[in-house]
Amino acid sequence: MRRLLVLASAMIFFDVTFYAAIAPLLPEYTETFGIGEAGAGVLAAAYGAGTLVFALPGGLLAARVGPRRTAIVGLLILGGASVVFGFANNIVLLDCSRFVQGVGGALVWAGALAWLIGAAPPERRGAVIGSALGIAIVGALVGPALGGLAAAVGTEIVFSGVMVFAALLAALATRLPEAEIAERQALREMASALFRRPLLVAATFVTVPSLVYGAIEVLVPLRMDELGAGHLLISAGFIAGAALEATAAPLAGRYSDRAGRRNPYVAGAVVCAAAMVGIGVAAQLGGVIAGLLIVSAGAGLCIAPAIAALSEITESARLHLGLAAGLSNMAWATGQVVGALLGGALASLAGFAAPNVAIAVMLLATGAVALRVLPAVPAHYAAPR
Repeated sequence: MRRLLVLASAMIFFDVTFYAAIAPLLPEYTETFGIGEAGAGVLAAAYGAGTLVFALPGGLLAARVGPRRTAIVGLLILGGASVVFGFANNIVLLDCSRFVQGVGGALVWAGALAWLIGAAPPERRGAVIGSALGIAIVGALVGPALGGLAAAVGTEIVFSGVMVFAALLAALATRLPEAEIAERQALREMASALFRRPLLVAATFVTVPSLVYGAIEVLVPLRMDELGAGHLLISAGFIAGAALEATAAPLAGRYSDRAGRRNPYVAGAVVCAAAMVGIGVAAQLGGVIAGLLIVSAGAGLCIAPAIAALSEITESARLHLGLAAGLSNMAWATGQVVGALLGGALASLAGFAAPNVAIAVMLLATGAVALRVLPAVPAHYAAPR
């Protein structure tokens, strides 16, 4: 279990790294290609869009051919697309290659997460997911640093080395046994279960905090650049925020195993909402950075309990855990895409504060629903009503 935890975490780390690497590059791409805030939102959202489109197919693939094979294919796609991204010299190719990165990321997440959830005892699932996310979120520490390095020395050099790491992780994956593949289910049966209310509600608990990730990837770098910050300070802000998130996620996961998923999730939603409002109204660089740090910690409180709850609901519906991973992927990617597009478009139309306040309202509304439907105790998880 320990070797699998390390490898699955490393795979998700790899994915998160290249998702987060865009932040320090956005101001330069915005200026070079004249794409504006809305265009920057499209570029940032393209990764999540690829993940969104292939989230459920990735889960189905993990259920049919096994999590290990799914993760290996995803790693190779992600590595190859990153090389193309490094050499891209027009915005269309940048958008397309980032979309394909997201496709690879969808397969990596579906394979690695299904592999890990299936091996974890139910009473330790929140802790295992939180630990994996805590390690993987370090990718969000490395990603902005990688983006900052690429901005300084050239994207071609930095992103060309990605394929080597992808191949190394794929080779390591072949040394661990494939997870047992459960009895296949008919597509009609799976589709029917996927659209039942408990699963949709549980998926929403992943989606809404993910709006934060998409929005801050677009809004915070552009706002910091507007207030005079350079690549290094933008990178440092995101690195510090990811460090807080990486600390909060495993703690929230372990706590949710003992005390239920509800309390850490609701607390994280409230913290994120307050921080988003703070970012929206901040007129000084220090205020934006402080909001970024606080919202990162709040996101860390939300995400592990939310994914654990979704996996439990999926399992109670007698669906393969690959579908749980696929649903988590789809829910996260939906939030990331909508957050990035909504953030960029609303900021362009109505000013910087508007998207921050809108997302804060959604977080508070979702926290109120979670307070009502999530159980307060961990034993025998009760489905959302």
